Amino acid sequence: MVVLNRIYTRTGDAGDTALGDGSRVAKHALRVSAYGTVDETNAAIGLARLHASGEIDAMLGRIQNDLFDLGADFCTPDRGKDAEAEYPPLRMVAAQTARLESEIDAMNARLAPLRSFILPGGSALAAHLHLCRTVCRRAERLAMELAAVEPVNPAATTYLNRLSDWFFVAGRIANDDGAADVLWVPGANR
Repeated sequence: MVVLNRIYTRTGDAGDTALGDGSRVAKHALRVSAYGTVDETNAAIGLARLHASGEIDAMLGRIQNDLFDLGADFCTPDRGKDAEAEYPPLRMVAAQTARLESEIDAMNARLAPLRSFILPGGSALAAHLHLCRTVCRRAERLAMELAAVEPVNPAATTYLNRLSDWFFVAGRIANDDGAADVLWVPGANR
């Protein structure tokens, strides 16, 4: 249970922050950058949801909750002692990615195959979803960079990879099921 009765603590004023296991690291540490960019993805989703309704809004709400799980996963280093912990850390699980894949498949079934790359844009929702996609890709790059130097839950990085695909397909759905996609025209301005 989370209780936030005091928002500022002054403990980070010197440039460090606490991780989920109580250890302290610099605020510019790779782990903090990774979960901070996950949080940035979540904030971008909040903007996208201003233009969403119905099932796509419900799916985005589930993703926002998943991203808090993902932030919790990334903020607690995996030191191989999760099972021994008094309070085992929250970790991403394969079922969360499987849900995304199922949603991608259902949305993609409504779309004609692409014959060109598309430009981010079209409807307001599609433009915001493409922004979510690019921020998510940055979070994934940071997570993979972190995984190169420290243990990272593979279910967490897989989720990020699939999530960016989800945003791409959802952006097409938001563009009248792809009919209003803005197509790239190679060399158009030569």
